[in-house]
Amino acid sequence: MKKLPVLLIGLLVAAIAFSQQTVHPVNDGHNHDTNTPTVTPNTDEVLKFKETEHDFAKIPQGKPVYYSFEIVNTGKTALKLDDVHASCGCTTPEWSREPIPAGGTSQIKVGYNAAAEGQFEKFITITYNTNQSKQIKIKGTVWKAPEGSAPTNASIDLLKKQSF
Repeated sequence: MKKLPVLLIGLLVAAIAFSQQTVHPVNDGHNHDTNTPTVTPNTDEVLKFKETEHDFAKIPQGKPVYYSFEIVNTGKTALKLDDVHASCGCTTPEWSREPIPAGGTSQIKVGYNAAAEGQFEKFITITYNTNQSKQIKIKGTVWKAPEGSAPTNASIDLLKKQSF
């Protein structure tokens, strides 16, 4: 009776071990080189970006910065941006609600207002033609603003004390 649970556990372990191994014949049509993944280009891509990432480099804390991503409609019909939203409230995208004609261009203006110092990476998701989406990214480093007001200028104080 004790042998049955041990046998079941052994079969379960063996099944799990074999299910994680996939054995392919050498010429099965798969790319077995893990260093170079096979990517099939999507020929239905109608929304193209001149660039999908912008690096602001170093920006001051609490001062908004902006960048405009240029988009191109490479399709044969008008393209409508249904929604553009950011991954957090500190990033604000602006875009035209008008359809982009075939072969036409438009822009998505992205603003970022850093509240905290350090590195940041924010994603903006664009939904278009009802069910398609793409992402663009902004990144950079925020340097901390000095505490308090600027130091007093001794020369100004000296001028104020003088009478003319």
